[in-house]
Amino acid sequence: MPSTTDAGTDRVAGQDVLDAAEQSALVGLLKASHPVPTVAVTVLTALLAAAVGLGSAAGAKAVAAVAAGQLSIGWCNDRLDLRRDRDAGRRDKPLAVGAARPGAVATAAFVALLVCVLLSLACGVVAGAVHIGCVAAAWSYNLWLKRTVASWLPYAIAFGLLPAFLTLTLPGSPWPPLWLTVAAALLGTSAHWANVLPDIEEDIAGGVLGLPQRMGRRGSVAMAALLALASCVVVTVGQTGPVTPGGGILIGVTLALCLLAMAAPPALVRGRLPFLAILAMAGVDAVLLVLAGRS
Repeated sequence: MPSTTDAGTDRVAGQDVLDAAEQSALVGLLKASHPVPTVAVTVLTALLAAAVGLGSAAGAKAVAAVAAGQLSIGWCNDRLDLRRDRDAGRRDKPLAVGAARPGAVATAAFVALLVCVLLSLACGVVAGAVHIGCVAAAWSYNLWLKRTVASWLPYAIAFGLLPAFLTLTLPGSPWPPLWLTVAAALLGTSAHWANVLPDIEEDIAGGVLGLPQRMGRRGSVAMAALLALASCVVVTVGQTGPVTPGGGILIGVTLALCLLAMAAPPALVRGRLPFLAILAMAGVDAVLLVLAGRS
């Protein structure tokens, strides 16, 4: 017959196992949210909010709304892709390897979406409607458009309207200048082409045939680089009129990165060099967008 001490030890050990399982499930849930793009878009939003002059309270609501929307998009994406990720043997996907439960991910996606709607509307009816439209565009990508030639459209809409969400939150609800909307839309569309590059072969094999997959790796590299360059040019010219020396230098940097991505030999195109070059271009472009927000 076990002693009282042994029984207590067993209970503690059992509780430790449960705690470890809960922690593992939480980690899996967080990984299923696509944390890197979620954090990147949220940080960009925070910088833009500060640049356009949103106060701390209004800025916090706007940033929280974007963060909730991004979480819902990431969870929705992984839940919908579960069967394809399992068939492809994706070891980097928590759902595919059993590190997260499908029901928990689906519930988290809808809860985050509800929180996003409430926080968006708290920023104002018009501003909230604009941001809800951004998130709806992203969900339409997950649900349908990612497999069509219009796969780029949700990125253009969501990123293009992001500055409007922030400026409409300001007193007087002003719309951003057209050139800022165009530059943000070009950056977002470039992100779509760049985002598919690491998994483009797996996507094609799995039947996910958005426009980048139909263009192939070389075509997608070229499109991503050219769109990022175009965004940089638009934000530089639109903000200052004639190109200043500083703007000219930044355009020159992005042009060099564009050529690096597009002119790489086939062996390098299959590696990460073009992807990293395009990420660098996007980083420069994001800095320009934040600086442009001050004007």
